[in-house]
Amino acid sequence: MTSPLSRRTVLRGLGVSMALPWLDAMARATPLAAAQGLPAGAGALGGGVPTRIAFVFMPNGVNYDWWGPTGSGAGYRLSRTLEPIDRVREHVTIITGLTLDKARANGDGPGDHARSSASFLTGHQARKTAGNDIRIGVSVDQFAARQVGQATRLPSIELGCEHSPSAGNCDSGYSCAYTSNISWRSEDTPMPKLVDPGAAFERLFGDVGEAAHREERLARRQSVLDFVLGEARSLEAELGVEDRRKLDQYQTSVREVERRIEAARREDQARPRPDMPAPQGIPARFSEHVDLMYDLLLLAFQTDTTRIGTLMLGVDGSNRVYPEIGVKEGHHHLSHHQNNQAMIDGIRKIDRFHVERFTRFIERLARTPDGEGMLIDHSMILFGGGISDGNRHNHEDLPILLAGRAGGQIDPGRLIRAKRETPLCNLYESMLDRMGCDVESFGDSTGRLGDLTL
Repeated sequence: MTSPLSRRTVLRGLGVSMALPWLDAMARATPLAAAQGLPAGAGALGGGVPTRIAFVFMPNGVNYDWWGPTGSGAGYRLSRTLEPIDRVREHVTIITGLTLDKARANGDGPGDHARSSASFLTGHQARKTAGNDIRIGVSVDQFAARQVGQATRLPSIELGCEHSPSAGNCDSGYSCAYTSNISWRSEDTPMPKLVDPGAAFERLFGDVGEAAHREERLARRQSVLDFVLGEARSLEAELGVEDRRKLDQYQTSVREVERRIEAARREDQARPRPDMPAPQGIPARFSEHVDLMYDLLLLAFQTDTTRIGTLMLGVDGSNRVYPEIGVKEGHHHLSHHQNNQAMIDGIRKIDRFHVERFTRFIERLARTPDGEGMLIDHSMILFGGGISDGNRHNHEDLPILLAGRAGGQIDPGRLIRAKRETPLCNLYESMLDRMGCDVESFGDSTGRLGDLTL
C-alpha cells in the first residue's frame, strides 16, 4: 500500500454502507481523534486503535450463593455459576462490593425491578410515576456518546433480546419506560433498543437516506457483500497479504451473521401464527437470539461503526421461560424462590446460561484481530445487573464482570473486592476516563475505582 488508508473508508453499494475492520494499512493514517480534535480515548490508544465500551444487562438478579467467587487477586477461585469464565479468565475482571443505591426504595416503596434497570447505567433515582412525567438521569453510555460518539457513523447502538411496552404501569406504579430501557439520552428520553436482529443489521450496514434501494436489496434477499463486491476487489488489489486475510475473515463473519438472520426469518414464517402480531426474524431458540445480538455488537465494534453499545438480555421483571435448558417456569417467578430447592435449581441454570453466552462473546472478541492485538484488548465490556440476589431484591454487592484491557489501561484476570457500599458509578467514572471522556463526576459516584490497574 503506497498511501495510508483512512479509518473512515467504507464500501458502498445499493443501499449499503459497509465500514471496514482495522487494517494494517490504517496504522499510517492520522488518528481520527487527533484529526477531529477529539479526546485521546476516542481513537488514539494502542497506536491509533480506538477503545470500545459496552454494557450488558442481566435481569432479576442471581442466586448469589452460587455466584460469589472466593479469594481475591489473580489467585481467586471461581464459583459454580461462573465456571465458564475460566475459558476467558485472563480477559475478565470480577468486581464485588459495588452498590446501586438509587435502585433502593429511598422512601418510594415497592418497585425494585423498575428502579434496577432505570438506575443501572444512570446512578439516579427514578421519579415514581406511571405517566408521561418520567425522570431519570443520562446513562453512562450516552454520556460517552456525547463526547466521543461523533468519531463514528453511529454514536451508539442499543440492542435487546425482549420486546417490552414503553408506556403504562409495569412495576408498582413505575412506568414501563423504566423497566424497558437502560440507555437514556436525557432525563426523560430513553434510547429505544433494537430487538429484531435483522433491524439491527440494517441499522449497522444500511445506507442512511437510500430507503428505496434498501427495500430492493431486502426484497432480493441478497447479501450486503454482493453490493460492495466491486469496491472490495479494488481495495484488495491495494492491500498487503495480511490485510487481505483480515478483510476476507471479516466478510466471512458478515455472511455468517446474514445467513443466521435469514434462517431465523424463514423459521419464524414457518411457525403457526397466534392471534396477535408476531416479531419477524427472531430465532425460536433464545440462545441463538442472544448470540446473534452479541455477534452484531462485535461487528459494530470491529468495523468501527460505533464504539459504544448496550444490550438488554431481558427487561427487569421478565418472566421468560428457558425450555432449552430445562427451565419451564418463568424467570421472575423462580427468582422469588423462598428457599424452595427446585426453584433455586432453576435460577442457577438461568444464571449459568447467561454466563455461558457472555463467555462465548468474550471468546469471539479474543479471536478477532484489531490493530496489533485482538478486539478484546481494546474493549471494556461490563456484564451485570442492578439486583444482587433476586430473592432478596437487594442492590449491594452486585454481580459485576468487566472484560477487556481498554488498550492496556486495565489489568484483568483478577477478583477485585471493592469496599462494601462502593457506588457502581465509581466504576463508570473510571471507564469514562479510559474512553478519554472529560468527567468530573457521574451519577452518585464518590470517586474513581482505583484498582483496575496493578
